[in-house]
Amino acid sequence: MDRKSAFRVFPPVLLLFLLLSSAEAFFHRKKAAPAIPSDYFKKLGIARPEKKIPAPDFTLEALSGKPWSLKRARGKVIFLNFWATWCVPCRQEMPTMEKLHREFKEHGLEVVAVNIKESKKEVREFFDELGLTFTALLDTDGTVSQEYGAWSIPMTYIINQKGEFVGKVMGYRKWDSSQAHALFRDLLAEKP
Repeated sequence: MDRKSAFRVFPPVLLLFLLLSSAEAFFHRKKAAPAIPSDYFKKLGIARPEKKIPAPDFTLEALSGKPWSLKRARGKVIFLNFWATWCVPCRQEMPTMEKLHREFKEHGLEVVAVNIKESKKEVREFFDELGLTFTALLDTDGTVSQEYGAWSIPMTYIINQKGEFVGKVMGYRKWDSSQAHALFRDLLAEKP
């Protein structure tokens, strides 16, 4: 092949090469980003119910003195924790709950801590000492705690926007972990 012929063949070959390599790059860019795992229940040791069960409604006095009811909180994801001031794991867990509350309160998460059979004064002192700002409820006679089976504390229920149980945790968890944040992001993104 003479030099002139080589220059006539070279541009189409170069063009074909550029098209193929740009197409390959285009397809590589179009690959879906790896999905973030949506099921952190197992990683966090959260038991899931086998079927959808509505959470029993209740009304208790909040630390603020106002009544708080689960029914009126419908449309939010509820983090419902049962605890007492004398419970060491509760004391350890509460600051991580506060971080969760501060991160997601504007996005539809309500962190609610139901104190079992202690005085308003004891609960207020505990909340002030730890700088907690989420909702504290007073179950002075233990009726709601008993209805929810809170025989071991801390115990936490996660309730979706429709008012259904989606998870139950017995014992301390680190609620400010990346797995917990991912779980609550997913729950808050669900349509009611």
